[in-house]
Amino acid sequence: MGHAPVEPAAAAKPRLTFRRLVGLDRSGPPPPQTQPGEPLRPWTIPNAIGFFRLALIPVFLVLAFSSENGTDTLPAVIYAVIAWSDYADGIAARVTGQYSRFGALLDPIVDRLLVISGVVVCWSFDLLPRWLLAIMIAREVFMLVAGQLVLRRGITLQINWAGRWGVWPTMAAIFLGLCGVRTVGAILLAVGVTLSIIATVQYAQRIRVQLAETEPST
Repeated sequence: MGHAPVEPAAAAKPRLTFRRLVGLDRSGPPPPQTQPGEPLRPWTIPNAIGFFRLALIPVFLVLAFSSENGTDTLPAVIYAVIAWSDYADGIAARVTGQYSRFGALLDPIVDRLLVISGVVVCWSFDLLPRWLLAIMIAREVFMLVAGQLVLRRGITLQINWAGRWGVWPTMAAIFLGLCGVRTVGAILLAVGVTLSIIATVQYAQRIRVQLAETEPST
C-alpha cells in the first residue's frame, strides 16, 4: 500500500525576539510578502502609520516656512514624530505579520521625502552647513534617479547597513538644526553624509553585479 505524498514543510517563522522586534536583528531573507510581484496590500496597520507619516510632511513644511527663523518648536516636534514613527510601522509589521509590497515601497519614499524636506528648510534658514546639505541633496537625487532605473530593469535593492545606520545621524542632525543647535547638528550631519556615501558606493557595486548577472550571455 503506497504512502500519501508528504507536503513540504513550511519555512519556520523566525522567533520574535526583542532584537528582531526593534529591528536590530535582520537576519534571514526579507518577508516574501514584500518581494516584487506580490500583491500591494496597502490597507494594513503598518501602512496606515506610513500614510500618517506622509501626511505630516506638508504640515511640517508649512509650519517651518511660516516661522521667523526656522527654529520654532512645533515644526521641530512634528519632524521628530515623523522620524521616530518609522520605528512604529516596522514594529507594527513584525508584531502583526502584516508585511506588504506596498509598505516596502512606501517606507523608503517617506524617509527620503522627510530628509529632503528637512534639508530644504535647513538650507533656506541656514541652520546647518550648506555644503554638507548640498552633498546630501545630490545623493538623494542620485538615489531617486538610480532607483527608478534599476526598478525598470527588474532589480530590487535592499537597504544595506551603512544606509540604515546613516539615516539616524542625518535625521538627528536635521532635528538639531531645526532646534537651533548648529554645531552638534553639523557633526552628526557629517557622520550621516559619510555613511550615506559609503552606502551609495555599495549600492552602485550591487547594481553593477546584478546588471552583469541579467545580461544575456553571448
